Amino acid sequence: MKSEGAVEPDDGFVPPFSEAPYGAVLGGVAAAMSAIGTAAIGGLMLLIVADVIGRNFLNHPITGVAEVAARAVVAIVFLQAAAAVLQRRLTRADFLVRRMERVSPRGVCAIEAVFCVCGAVVFGLILWASLPKLAEAWTGAEFFGVQGVWTIPTWPFRGITVLGAAVAMLAALYRAGVELRRFRTLP
Repeated sequence: MKSEGAVEPDDGFVPPFSEAPYGAVLGGVAAAMSAIGTAAIGGLMLLIVADVIGRNFLNHPITGVAEVAARAVVAIVFLQAAAAVLQRRLTRADFLVRRMERVSPRGVCAIEAVFCVCGAVVFGLILWASLPKLAEAWTGAEFFGVQGVWTIPTWPFRGITVLGAAVAMLAALYRAGVELRRFRTLP
């Protein structure tokens, strides 16, 4: 049972443009990236099933599935990270947060804001570490796979990491601001 004066956090992560233009654009970008990540999960599943069928029943495996799968998982994580931040869905002890919220909603807002700032720092460090690797992969024509058998360029995967880390960092900073504004409105 909710009290009448309780302020509930917004469950939707894409606010109306008229209320929060920055949040609406960021939420739209995060939603689009998450949708692409979800489609990539489906594609990866189909690829793995096709490889298993080809390997076990047709004696003809698909070349490069292990390499693509290894890099695709990382890409999918970074495609979906910003949406997870905006939806408050990152891994945490949610049962503890819910218990604390009954006692001190302002305390939970402060904790969430600190958590988001820490997340922004972590994603910023990932971005900082990944940019030079993206530049090297782009200029050095870096590939993975077995040369002469099957290769694929690494820059698209590194680019997704950079894009995902940048958008997740912005999402974490935006979420920290939302939590601080909510902190000020609570009694």
